[in-house]
Amino acid sequence: MNVSPKAGRPADQSILIDVSKLLTAYYAGRPDSSVPAQRVVFGTSGHRGCSLDNSFNEAHILAITQAICHYRKQQGIDGPLYIGSDTHALSEPAFKSALEVLAGNGIEVMVDAASGCTPTPVISHAILSYNRGRRRGLADGIVITPSHNPPRFGGFKYDPPHGGPADTHVTARIQEQANALIANDLREVARIPIERARKAPTVHRHEYLNSYVDDLPTVIDLEAIKQSMVSIGVDPLGGASVAYWDAIRDRYGLNLEVVNHAVDPTFRFMTVDWDGQIRMDPSSVYAMARMVGLKDRFDVAFASDTDADRHGIVSHSQGLLDPNHYLSAAISYLFANRPQWSPAVAVGKTIVSSSMIDRVAAGLNRRLVEVPVGFKWFVEGLMDGSIGFCGEESSGATFLRRDGTVWTTDKDGLVPNLLAAEVTARTGSDPGEHYRKLTAEFGDPLYERLDAPATPEQKDRLAKLSPEAITASTLAGEPIIAKLTNAPGNQAPIGGLKVIAASGWFAARPSGTESIYKIYVESFKGREHLNAIVSEAQAIVKHTLESS
Repeated sequence: MNVSPKAGRPADQSILIDVSKLLTAYYAGRPDSSVPAQRVVFGTSGHRGCSLDNSFNEAHILAITQAICHYRKQQGIDGPLYIGSDTHALSEPAFKSALEVLAGNGIEVMVDAASGCTPTPVISHAILSYNRGRRRGLADGIVITPSHNPPRFGGFKYDPPHGGPADTHVTARIQEQANALIANDLREVARIPIERARKAPTVHRHEYLNSYVDDLPTVIDLEAIKQSMVSIGVDPLGGASVAYWDAIRDRYGLNLEVVNHAVDPTFRFMTVDWDGQIRMDPSSVYAMARMVGLKDRFDVAFASDTDADRHGIVSHSQGLLDPNHYLSAAISYLFANRPQWSPAVAVGKTIVSSSMIDRVAAGLNRRLVEVPVGFKWFVEGLMDGSIGFCGEESSGATFLRRDGTVWTTDKDGLVPNLLAAEVTARTGSDPGEHYRKLTAEFGDPLYERLDAPATPEQKDRLAKLSPEAITASTLAGEPIIAKLTNAPGNQAPIGGLKVIAASGWFAARPSGTESIYKIYVESFKGREHLNAIVSEAQAIVKHTLESS
């Protein structure tokens, strides 16, 4: 990728969003349902867009919320709906629009008691807590967030009663109905003005923060962190977790400093990401430049993205940890320090996450469950306690409570961060040091992701490949031992292919939003071997696409 000369530097005035224009466009914009880019489209994390492009406007939110109300009725979901939002500029107006429709449909809605923002994992935790032991009257939820995406974006996602991301068959129904409602000028949308909606008897205040923070000792050894007095630095990156970190510090007596309390929809306090854009990505060394600069002040430091479903660990020893490195270290620690977890509990990873995880799991004598990209694939295993930890290479993870029961079924950026403090407190070594020990035992891999242009036809071919279409027999001098188009953990299509040899692998899959495909590459034999895999991967994919 071509790194911008602005990467890692403070954001300058020229790239800041005009909040007033963004908000005006939210209400004034009229999406045209005949234009694909202006339709409701649910990707892996809900519908996302920008009001200035007529892809995230009031009409979209009114229609999606009404479609969710219809879906709830069709499915017999009649418990409360837990709703939260983050600090992006478009989140507040979208929250108001959604509340108008939910109240207009008589849905029992749980809003934050302090009228604050609510992280994604807190909504998942609230849904699961309410539904525990129930067979009827189940709750579900909505989270209004575009996650770590730039400030101009808005996002909207639905969590069914299992508390995790909605499956594609659910989102397809919501998406189809929402677009039909927009095409019909929203005539079937029931809504009441926001002033009435806030006072509606079906709208209730819920103590999200206290419920979540009070329950944290069931998943993290906070007493060990307190007793060790390990010094912790936290940057919420201006997101929904700002108030949570202060509460965690005060409630459990931690030696924790929130280094940035600023909340500003322009996110002017960020250092810009690799492409010169503001992006609240806690796994990016550019977006995290300020935190990396503070690594010597703390024993361990960390950040969460805007809706706190991603983690970013800055270790005193190594600086910002690669997400794959931290996942490996976290797995190694958890499965050795959770005695109440069953020996049958498995390790979960996505198809493009590091094979270091495979080696760590094998060393622990734990079953590995490898699934396609998307956190929805972990929901069932987390619900029944058969997967103890699950993570993805883009720094999303969650894990079971200490007693082996479900904590959240969506990504939780807070508990993996707190786990880094627990690791440091209980072992005297930070997660970076733990990862170095793993490389001494299992090897030291190099991992990269590359993007390549692709036409819609090529993307479609790549997503529908069969293993037989791949004619190569070797990869970087080693025999190919597997050609995968379905994930080994659940046999679900991966929407691409993965080719594996003894010391390295590559995976290729089309982007869901851009005219590109992505190639993920890993080698356990060094830079020269990695470069050879990259070259051969590009040639294999090119030949396969041309001959399909």
